[in-house]
Amino acid sequence: MTPTSVVNMSEWNGVWSAQGSPSWKNTYYLFDVRVYVPALQAIVDNVVTDPYSIALSLNSQKSQIVKLDDPALEPEGWHQSSAPDLRRASDLSIYELHIRDFSANDASVPAAQRGTYLAFTNQNSNGMRHLHSLARSGLKAVHLLPSFDIASVNEDKTTWKTPGDLSVFPPDSDQQQAAVQAIRDQDAFNWGYDPWHFLAPEGSYAVNADNRIREYRRMVMGLHRAGLRVIQDQVFNHTSGAGQDPRSVFDQIVPNYYYRLNPDGLIYTGSCCPDTASEHHMMEKLIVDAVVMWATRYKIDGFRFDIMSFHSVSTMQKIQQALRRLTLERDGVEGAKTYLYGEGFNFGEVANNRFFVNASQINLYGNGIGTFNDRIRDGIRGGNPFGDLREQGFATGLFTDPNPNFSTGDAAAQKDRLLLEEDWVRIGLTGNLRDFQFVNRQGDTVTGAQVMYGGQPTGYTAAPIESINYASVHDNQALFDAVQLKSSPSDSLDDRVRRQNLATSVVALGEGIPFFLAGDDLLRSKSMDKNSYNSGDWFNKLDFTYQTDNWGAGLPIQSDNGGDWPIEQPLLADPTIRPGHDHIIAAHEWFQELLRIRDSSRLFRMGSLAEIQQNLHFLNTGPLQVPGLLVMTLDCTQNCDDYRHIVVVFNATKQTQAFQDDSLRDMHLELHPVLEDSGDTIVRSSAYTSDGTLSVPALTTAVFVNNK
Repeated sequence: MTPTSVVNMSEWNGVWSAQGSPSWKNTYYLFDVRVYVPALQAIVDNVVTDPYSIALSLNSQKSQIVKLDDPALEPEGWHQSSAPDLRRASDLSIYELHIRDFSANDASVPAAQRGTYLAFTNQNSNGMRHLHSLARSGLKAVHLLPSFDIASVNEDKTTWKTPGDLSVFPPDSDQQQAAVQAIRDQDAFNWGYDPWHFLAPEGSYAVNADNRIREYRRMVMGLHRAGLRVIQDQVFNHTSGAGQDPRSVFDQIVPNYYYRLNPDGLIYTGSCCPDTASEHHMMEKLIVDAVVMWATRYKIDGFRFDIMSFHSVSTMQKIQQALRRLTLERDGVEGAKTYLYGEGFNFGEVANNRFFVNASQINLYGNGIGTFNDRIRDGIRGGNPFGDLREQGFATGLFTDPNPNFSTGDAAAQKDRLLLEEDWVRIGLTGNLRDFQFVNRQGDTVTGAQVMYGGQPTGYTAAPIESINYASVHDNQALFDAVQLKSSPSDSLDDRVRRQNLATSVVALGEGIPFFLAGDDLLRSKSMDKNSYNSGDWFNKLDFTYQTDNWGAGLPIQSDNGGDWPIEQPLLADPTIRPGHDHIIAAHEWFQELLRIRDSSRLFRMGSLAEIQQNLHFLNTGPLQVPGLLVMTLDCTQNCDDYRHIVVVFNATKQTQAFQDDSLRDMHLELHPVLEDSGDTIVRSSAYTSDGTLSVPALTTAVFVNNK
């Protein structure tokens, strides 16, 4: 390409700069740099976009000079718009949502706006009415999958292909996945974990890519108006390209500096892609600068960090400190209320602090930064993402309703495994506190850290806000798909729906930050796809008319799921376990009831180890406990709200459980008012008697309260 003009830059103390003029506003530019490329053993001229681009041309081919406070880029009311108030981080609850998923299938959204930022501006669409209902029930925030500039989707919509009408194929057919596979890199869909430019919005989500900044801000305003804070998913741990790749930005300007190199001088790829080196000052600075920019210029209220453990604790602290310096008066946002969390799993080249003290679950103790709690996830669901899909857990029938198609040993071994997993869940219900003391399955008083999870301590947090409690995220099978895979073949559809609702209740009613995949409240299915990052709209569909949950969309993509097809095909072919409208509505109503219960008392949202240790206790513990039954008591000792005592019973067995404990005698417990009017007639039959007996039906969570 031939530039209209060339501006020479001058260097001083390692900084290259050029003096501009107001006439440069809205013009496009590129850097032309001459660098030595070690891999080529040659000096080359690279023409490349700016790593600090805040605006871009179509498909990120050129950087653009803009003023983010230009009135043309600010929607009407932008300066007056603000996030819903959040008293403290422990009040948060989070709903993880992909921008395209939200509206691509929503006929109530104008066709041109489906799959875009602007879909969030129509407050009367099916999707926005759904979010409004969740916000009214107590949901606090929406977590948006990556929305910065990504490399995987062509921003020129005229190039997009679709697989055609796939509804004509049977629910267990391989034709749907074949059609999606054939166009999967030429359609509109990708999760977006392939960064290109970190400080500019993605253009494929804009109705007009040239207007992406204004449209992004309108999305944020729409969510704030709905009563929801906005959390942005960030992927600073890798980039989509490195070296001389056309999508490489950092490496074409300063070869090898921005990436983590092995002893042979090659870039590590432990994250899947070229791993950035946030331990290098300028990469770390870009991360801090980007987060501050999104917070101040786009009013983002929180950040989730992909593979956060590939950064250091020090880097995360610098991000946190930079945000805390932001004030409403000076910067337009309350930085101290910006919540940070991410994946703290200890793996890859940085595992066990090989490069630095990495931002892993255990190392982040006491920093107030959340990490995803895989302990409670595996305890609820059973198994883990790397084992047999049918392995059961607390909510899916381990020992209490075993799946004969997957053997986990004899009954004694299954019981022992279940009791261990129930201890994981108990610790998770405290906010995964390291030092919380309770009676374990052997009858010993132990701390959360003394219960083992795969050779690691189960409890690792100093405060409950450091635990993201979840049973379902975008990765791996959606919760309902896991329930379908793990449940005993004898379980009816009603049983399976109740298992889903039970699992969701464990997440919703524990201390810590509850986190849900969008559609968990609608029995969402991806037809058992365990890695739907590039599986198109077909497998990722959300239906806010509540007619379908997308179960039976065909066998999932063969490349990621083919080895599991023999397990999945008979399930997809079985019409008796396919949910309909009534089941979906019932799950949605139950989810709203859980949010309302959580919101009804601060006892579900306590803030410290001391408070939780004093007020939260478990009954039915030790070696004589009833397997499949968790009983949690919450007692208010000062500054009480409506309830002085709360008892939560999670009954994962197939029988009504009548549990008696002398500590509950004459406590005058009643079913929570929300559950007295529940749409679930079964939970309404739960009862308390003055001798301290709680009767709870099979596969049911009941909440009892006392305000005397």
